[in-house]
Amino acid sequence: MVITIVQIPRSTAKPDKATSIAGASKSAPQYRHVKGLLRKDFLNGEDGGGGVYLWESREAAEAWFNDDWWGWIEERFGARPTLTYFDHYLTVDNMIGEIRVDGQPVEIADEAAE
Repeated sequence: MVITIVQIPRSTAKPDKATSIAGASKSAPQYRHVKGLLRKDFLNGEDGGGGVYLWESREAAEAWFNDDWWGWIEERFGARPTLTYFDHYLTVDNMIGEIRVDGQPVEIADEAAE
């Protein structure tokens, strides 16, 4: 799996939570059926916004982040984003009480952290 982090700088003040949720809610449906995209988290920071994407593969990510995507983002937000790729192997998911390697639950003893 691959994680990509997109950061889009902004020159305006950080939008409040409600405004950010409203904006993300408008664009969220378009990500529902992107081939190979497992999850997208929307980001809102002091210096910009962006997203964290979890992909099945680098090929799926590269298919999405094509030349058209760069132009679409620049036109939409008025700034060129940065895009960083990371290999992703292990997840600690405390919301569901799981540790996963390559997307599959595994048992790791609590003592392993000591």
